[in-house]
Amino acid sequence: MLFKKIAIAAAVATTLAFVGCTDKKAATDTESAAASSVAAASEVQAASDATTVEVASQAAATNEVAASAADNAPVVDQPEASK
Repeated sequence: MLFKKIAIAAAVATTLAFVGCTDKKAATDTESAAASSVAAASEVQAASDATTVEVASQAAATNEVAASAADNAPVVDQPEASK
């Protein structure tokens, strides 16, 4: 979501620069800012992907521990209900 917003802002800034709504120095600054925004969005996306992988690996480890604990848990005989 954040990546999309940054990409849209960069596209709008670049479009305004090419249309001529700003002077040449401002256009250069805008293009530089747009490039920086895209780079920052890429870093955010990479960090998000890394976090997702980390959470998935932790969940898998937790599942393994739970399965191991269930396998090693003692079995308790329950008395039959009297009829």
